[in-house]
Amino acid sequence: MLIEKLAAGVVQVQTPIGPRYLIPSFFQRVYLLWMFRNFPILPHAVLSSRQQRMIDRMCGEQRFASLPYAHGVDDVPVIGTVEHRPPLADLPPRRPVASETARSLTAEVRQRP
Repeated sequence: MLIEKLAAGVVQVQTPIGPRYLIPSFFQRVYLLWMFRNFPILPHAVLSSRQQRMIDRMCGEQRFASLPYAHGVDDVPVIGTVEHRPPLADLPPRRPVASETARSLTAEVRQRP
């Protein structure tokens, strides 16, 4: 299995739109095998800055495939999975929870004479 991952392994990246697969070069596969030696899934935040840059660079190269190659997920060995979430600053603002809105309206009604 290790030889298969080294020869043709891919890296799964969890994105907000679903899983995507990166096709690394041979040397990147060697480094990724070492990176995922203890855990099959790693959050992006726990990676070192060098590892984060490598994953970000691989994502930026647009070498994504929705399904690895044409055969599907079962045919291609997955080296590991990176939980890649967008920074919280890029997310749209949250709407207030209904109970918080109801409390603020109740407080306004109580303050009126």
